[in-house]
Amino acid sequence: MKMAAPEDTENQNNTQYAAETNHSAKSPTPTSNSGGDGFPENNFKKSPSKTYGTSKDTKNLYKPNKDNVTRVVVVGLTPERRRETWNKKVEFLLAVIGFAVDLGNVWRFPYICYENGGGAFLIPYTIMLIFGGLPLFYMELALGQFHRSGCLTIWKRICPALKGVGYAICLIDIYMGMYYNTIIGWAVYYLVASFSEELPWTKCTNEWNTHNCRQVTASVIQPIANATTPAKEFFEREVLEQYKSDGLNRMGPIKPALAVCVFSVFVLVYFSLWKGVKSTGKAVWVTALAPYVVLIILLARGVTLPGALEGIRYYLTPEWHKLYNRKVWIDAASQIFFSLGPGFGTLLALSSYNKFNNNCYRDAVITSSINCLTSFLAGFVIFSVLGYMAHVQQKSIEQVGLEGPGLVFIVYPEAIATMSGSVFWSVIFFLMLITLGLDSTFGGLEAMITALCDEYPKTLGRHREIFVAFLLLGIYICALPTTTYGGVYLVNMLNIYGPGLAILFVVFVEAAGVCWLYGTDNFARDIEKMIGQRPGLFWRICWKYISPVFLLIIFVCSLLNHEEMLGQEYKYPPWSLQVGYVLTASSIVCIPLYILYKFAVTPGSFLQRWRMIWQAEHSSDNALTYCGGTEV
Repeated sequence: MKMAAPEDTENQNNTQYAAETNHSAKSPTPTSNSGGDGFPENNFKKSPSKTYGTSKDTKNLYKPNKDNVTRVVVVGLTPERRRETWNKKVEFLLAVIGFAVDLGNVWRFPYICYENGGGAFLIPYTIMLIFGGLPLFYMELALGQFHRSGCLTIWKRICPALKGVGYAICLIDIYMGMYYNTIIGWAVYYLVASFSEELPWTKCTNEWNTHNCRQVTASVIQPIANATTPAKEFFEREVLEQYKSDGLNRMGPIKPALAVCVFSVFVLVYFSLWKGVKSTGKAVWVTALAPYVVLIILLARGVTLPGALEGIRYYLTPEWHKLYNRKVWIDAASQIFFSLGPGFGTLLALSSYNKFNNNCYRDAVITSSINCLTSFLAGFVIFSVLGYMAHVQQKSIEQVGLEGPGLVFIVYPEAIATMSGSVFWSVIFFLMLITLGLDSTFGGLEAMITALCDEYPKTLGRHREIFVAFLLLGIYICALPTTTYGGVYLVNMLNIYGPGLAILFVVFVEAAGVCWLYGTDNFARDIEKMIGQRPGLFWRICWKYISPVFLLIIFVCSLLNHEEMLGQEYKYPPWSLQVGYVLTASSIVCIPLYILYKFAVTPGSFLQRWRMIWQAEHSSDNALTYCGGTEV
């Protein structure tokens, strides 16, 4: 008889094996320490399939007989191996804040805010936070903490058929790693270039400058058609060298300097992730706190610049009539979603290393609030400098401001170059960008690493350092095309079609699976087991009705306007848009494919299989025991 225990993909607390003893070959000799069966008491247990009686029976049992084979089940108990946890609670909070606060807080929120009504935009932004972003944020933190597993293993306890959501998230995280680390690599390039007596984008006398370059001074730039600035030409002609490519049709060779900068980013990421939360917990003390120190320093400097108050006034002045525009509300919903970052598997992974009774509700409120306040603070930092640049160039702020990479790689460096002590300001600014980016890439890759190590603990979990090294090496090789002369166009396309569209649909399915299939009541009961308090009616209504609709609306609107998101500076060839559709579909298709696979491998009739694949394998009543480290 063979005893089988349910498989625990995270903690193998019991090692079970069966031993076959052929007594025709050799019979055990009873010893003084033996039990009534002739086996040492301390080493073996009686087989549950065998009941031994008198000594005569025992004698007959050990009588040599080639057909007499006794199968003995031996259970060896090994020390319980619990899931590792954060050394300190503050390390978890810093990791979540670091993931949520990324480059988008600096280069996207200020632009979205002033474009959509300035101070008036804070109204739809706050509403979308309360009814859409925060409930999803809270949901993922609670799921990860309760089930103590990543985005793959967790689905067997919620809805096994939707495990494809986890694979979709892993694929999306790979796409994000391919381009996001390249953007950090640009910041590394700028940082290295900043260590000079004079910033290289200060004047137009460099070898990469054109005759159209005009230096930014206290006077108006000399009127000339197609005039550019040193900062713009440094970014486009020295860092990217995009003029050597023909867009996506002919991207050109890899630029070695950029490839080295991106490689250095991957090395930093590796040594922050290779030991799990132990190494990540140390890294976030620097990467999560440093940006706030730099933001405060830059704000203190920015508000003293001439024209700064005009820029801040422009940032905050409400335009109430824009609230009647549907686009403002869609932008607010999209910004809060991508800012908080539910759905990338990161919140699940980070919270899965919490202690079971940690107050995840309080954590969700604190970290999401800090994230939104950071975006608001970054607006002051950016618009004080934009006001200064408008003053210097005698232009309106609309003519100065740019969205996205152009804001942090052209406009802000341009402003820094005109300040006294420009080298110092440049160094700390790009250090801030690097640390902002590293936190987010830590989170995205940790989500995938945790998920795969949980799913394959013997193959990958026990060899995490080697697995992480090969994974990051593979992603780096895939990212090399983004370091070519035309790589900037690929970065933009990956941003839109990699995670940009697919993640919205994936999170919608995740929310539907948790709130509609697993059940809001079951989920609320799980949270009550952790923190001792059942979520209120507001949270249950948001999870069941508002949040899924919130996600579906954003997805549909983004799908309808995806070509506008690519920008107008470069017209993408038709074939590239088709490749983009394939990128988006490649992650989404994981969901229906896994449903078909799960249905095919599940035994039973058609209806039995269909019902079974949608039912959780672990009920919420058992999950408490599991999360304590014991499989049931």
